[in-house]
Amino acid sequence: MKNNQFAIRPTEYKDQLVELETIGFLDKDNESETDPIKLWKSFLSKSFLEAKTSSAFEEKLKTYMATESLNLNEYLDSATNVSVSAFYNVALQLLKFNPDVDFNFNDPLGAMKKIQLMIADHNTDFFSVDELKSAWYWLLATHNKNGQTFIDFLATKGFFVRFYGKVNHPLLFNGKTLPVFDPHQLIREVVYVESPQDTDHDGKRDLLKAEILRPQATENGLKVPVLYTASPYNQGTNDETGEKLTHNVNVTLQHKEPNNLQYSDIEYHAPETKLPHSRVVNGQTKRAEEDFSRESSYTMNDYFLARGFAVVYMAGIGTKDSEGLRTTGDPDETTSTISIIKWLTGELPAFTNRIDNIEIKAWWSNKRIAMTGRSYLGTLATAAATTGVYGLKTIISEAAISSWYDYYRDGGLVIAPGGFPGEDADVLAEETFSRRLQPGDFHNVKDTWNKQIEKINQGQDRTTGNYNTFWDARNYHKDFKNITADVFMVHGLNDWNVKPRNVERLWNGIKHNGVTQKLILHQGQHIYINAFRSIDYNDIINLWLTHELLGVDNQAKEIIPNVIIQDNTETETWNAYQDWANNDNEQIKYSLSSDKLNVGQPVKQELSFNDQLDKKSFDFYAKHNDTWENELLSSNEKLLKNRLLFKSAPLDDDLTIDGKTLVNLKVSSSQNIGLLSFQLVDYGLAKRLTVSPTLLSKNGLAGTFDWREDDLREFTYGKETPFKMISKGHLNLQNRENNYKVDELKPDVFYNVSVELQPTFYKLLKGHQLGLIVYATDFGMTVRGNQDIKYTVQTEDSSLIVPIHK
Repeated sequence: MKNNQFAIRPTEYKDQLVELETIGFLDKDNESETDPIKLWKSFLSKSFLEAKTSSAFEEKLKTYMATESLNLNEYLDSATNVSVSAFYNVALQLLKFNPDVDFNFNDPLGAMKKIQLMIADHNTDFFSVDELKSAWYWLLATHNKNGQTFIDFLATKGFFVRFYGKVNHPLLFNGKTLPVFDPHQLIREVVYVESPQDTDHDGKRDLLKAEILRPQATENGLKVPVLYTASPYNQGTNDETGEKLTHNVNVTLQHKEPNNLQYSDIEYHAPETKLPHSRVVNGQTKRAEEDFSRESSYTMNDYFLARGFAVVYMAGIGTKDSEGLRTTGDPDETTSTISIIKWLTGELPAFTNRIDNIEIKAWWSNKRIAMTGRSYLGTLATAAATTGVYGLKTIISEAAISSWYDYYRDGGLVIAPGGFPGEDADVLAEETFSRRLQPGDFHNVKDTWNKQIEKINQGQDRTTGNYNTFWDARNYHKDFKNITADVFMVHGLNDWNVKPRNVERLWNGIKHNGVTQKLILHQGQHIYINAFRSIDYNDIINLWLTHELLGVDNQAKEIIPNVIIQDNTETETWNAYQDWANNDNEQIKYSLSSDKLNVGQPVKQELSFNDQLDKKSFDFYAKHNDTWENELLSSNEKLLKNRLLFKSAPLDDDLTIDGKTLVNLKVSSSQNIGLLSFQLVDYGLAKRLTVSPTLLSKNGLAGTFDWREDDLREFTYGKETPFKMISKGHLNLQNRENNYKVDELKPDVFYNVSVELQPTFYKLLKGHQLGLIVYATDFGMTVRGNQDIKYTVQTEDSSLIVPIHK
């Protein structure tokens, strides 16, 4: 295996000694020790926490091998010095690596280098006392086979339990916080934040339920930073009623009336509304009236609860125990989201219940907040950041939407999030309207809610698929300029739910804001990556948040690479880069001819395909999208007449695509309607990484001693396949200029169109072929009208522009 650690902080020896003393590895009994053997034995004794007696410790030592022929106990009894080789033989075992599988006792340093583990500086084959102390320090900071630093592994065994209740400030090791706060003594409380809005029109400002977990030490004066997760799913969902609203996608593509719209014609402007007065405060208290037994948590937040951070969860307007209505990503939802931040910084009031108006302040908050979460959760973090709200120091936006149009639409077409045909903004609003789960509350707003759902349905406009005022209100790009928080982005390059365009536009959209931005791109779908073996994600975020929220000068911004991208051709390989999807990247221009992508002069040809299938095939593909996808990419004859396929010659060298591929076509439709879809494909027989991670160990990672676990996962090779889809894109031929301007489409008239495919970073190996598929109906994403439409491409005026990484 390979170990990728991007969050190891360079630390001078004198600082290493201070940190080792702080956590108890160096103490009055061993700090002056001059015998390396005795010092090593002391370090080991503090690590074998289960061994309570000298006899038990001796038995533990016997279970490790120091050399090929001596166990650790024998070695410590017979050796006069600690050899570098013996130290790393034992270190590899402490890190859970297996002899004869991961390393050989005759060459532990070779294994350390191969696995990419840190080797301490040493001048000879034997460690001096000072070198041994440094080597132990770096061992504690090193990841084990399960993707956990040795010091975090020791924490799961109870190493830091002795600190519980005895420290009133965070402790650091290698620039990162340690789990010295007892997570079993967390204070759990509920407050109701008054948000400056009235989305259910009842004449009162909306109250929003917030669930808080904070360390017991806050009761003794500790001010803590906050990890805040805004999750509309937090209080439950209405899956059944949402399913009833799901739209039929087996409908025909409709002709759209041409228009001459300018952006100013559809631009969103916030309506002027009179806001109800704030509630009259009837008293104040520091004690909440409600608690809760178990929140709907995020395991990365759980990890930080023992490290001196508070965590706040809020579901938002229109959710159970809160007021208001769901709006799916509009400015009202942004207002709802930042209201919690404004309470944490003292700008807005909160109450102990929804009746008595007894105010409660976040007196325990240090007023430094980070937002966390994936998908809708990360989306609301992005939305909050665009307001420039005070106190929000950073967001960690994972798989986040940056424009809702790019989530539910593309190129003037209704496009489903991958795996959810028929979902739309109204469906999501209904699914997250958890006020429905309390019939007594729902009864009071039922009529108002029905009107709201109808308003969303009309605004989203599934008939045309055009960008309009509804979508402009849900486009965060317009406010990227307001972002003042540092931004940490995480996204899957195979995420066809929240497609990569969303993160690319955020990444490139804030480059001139003067904020620090970081990006991790993985090879997965719509997933979290905080429990992966091959990358030190929790350590990276720990280093990041320790700097951002505790103000520690730990060089996080310099140590963490700007861009980390998981390699798509090798397991457990992550690489650091300066940038991604830069518009100045070098490009390759391919011409299209017959079934070929050529680098050179274009060829004059007309190539056609028809979108219509026989009824049996259509009905089958409508129910089996995966089969359709596979047969679209394959060379069999089932869809030969329903798409054009162009392939390059086998590559002479590896080729890495970096950014947004552009398809230029001169194309005609046989009717006054038309849609085009595109896929960029890697053709070549190979074992490829699975886009869903493999479960390595159920509940295999604990956050600290006797505390919540997470599943250990990793991307592994799947079976050998002949191809892999790299990217895709879509266009309504009546939206050739932009997504809101509709042009006429005359039958059999050729038009020039340009389509940007979803951005990517993808390596094609030597001998593989780059492919482009041009087709119409995308059974997984577009409407499925099965209309008799013939499309013709003139190759002489068509091309494929591929950005590459050099």
